[in-house]
Amino acid sequence: MALLLGASAAFLLADAGAVDTSGKAASGAAGSSGAAAGAAATAGGPGGSGPRGGPAAPFSAEGQLQRQAQLAMWQGRYERAEQVYLAYRDATRYPHDSRPIAEHPDQVRPFAPVAEEVSLRKPNGEPVRGVRLRTTQERVFLSGAETVRFTVEGVNEEGRAMPLLVTRAAAQSVPDTRTPVPLISAGLTFVDNGSGADQQAGDGVHSAQLSPSQQGFSAYAGTIRVLAQVTAGGESGVAHFDVIYTPGVPATWAGFREAVENGSLNFYLKVNVSRPGRYVASARVDDANGNPFALLQFNEEVAAGPQEFRLQVFGALLRDKAPVFPLGLRDVEGFLLLPDQFPDRVMMARQVGTVYRSASYALSRFSTDEWRSEERDRHLAEYARDAEAAKTQVQRLQGR
Repeated sequence: MALLLGASAAFLLADAGAVDTSGKAASGAAGSSGAAAGAAATAGGPGGSGPRGGPAAPFSAEGQLQRQAQLAMWQGRYERAEQVYLAYRDATRYPHDSRPIAEHPDQVRPFAPVAEEVSLRKPNGEPVRGVRLRTTQERVFLSGAETVRFTVEGVNEEGRAMPLLVTRAAAQSVPDTRTPVPLISAGLTFVDNGSGADQQAGDGVHSAQLSPSQQGFSAYAGTIRVLAQVTAGGESGVAHFDVIYTPGVPATWAGFREAVENGSLNFYLKVNVSRPGRYVASARVDDANGNPFALLQFNEEVAAGPQEFRLQVFGALLRDKAPVFPLGLRDVEGFLLLPDQFPDRVMMARQVGTVYRSASYALSRFSTDEWRSEERDRHLAEYARDAEAAKTQVQRLQGR
């Protein structure tokens, strides 16, 4: 940025309108133009004083136009530099792991089923006109003894339910290597009779549940694909679902505590860690009226044994948004990150719904200070310098 500003200033001095001492336009000779431009810059523009305090020479019509163009350019640069500075300052007022949940609308309800609607396709891949499949699955990642529920139903182009029959379904491992490995397969039964995984009989929604640890996948880590052969509208096709399973559980939850520290409210998630490594956890915070307020995250290397994951509600966030206390911590999830391999994580058990409520505090207990870090301070200083350099050029061109 500094090089750019210096180059632009040099360009300005070289191209400013040059005049002779009588006020007439100077000749186009390079030597005369350079000398006159330097004199005009020293004079500081119309109304300024020359090097000896004498009156400044006026600019030619062309010089005035060039000067106005330069002024407009630097004013634009100054405005953009100010906008960059203010936007970055405001965006980083809170730390990255304690943010308003309005910035992450997809994280408000993380445990909502994954829903999809697609055309029914024939075995050759051709879509069947007038027949669509609506499917859901509870989750994508699961581990240990966790289960996952699937549903499928048929609808027409207007979205009205139509009769559907699931003729066969099975779950099968999907190897992620070219090395020949034994395939694992297990049959599934989709029903619409209100039993098992099905929530309501006769509503046209067929449901099934996969329990990998009990259906032959207890030693398998990777993708499990469920294929359901269906018939609707006189045509046959396939509904498919993918989940990613790991057999072990790396850590277990062991309770909560809270503390007001350094002007912020910290929730501590107690954890018994059996596999050390980098853990990633997140939770949502609602106010006392149930309004989603904040998304909290943890991402650190953790040793084996009893540990605590700190989730911070930053003080300035509390002061700015003024949520109604007590706050509720809900929908907590966490996993051990496994870099450079697949699957890339091992899930901890989900904690669904509100799992902890804070005490009530006066907002004055919390700090209004902005978040500070070496990186943030460095960027703010750079953006401030850019803005100040552009402002200086504007003032010079305005004769101030």
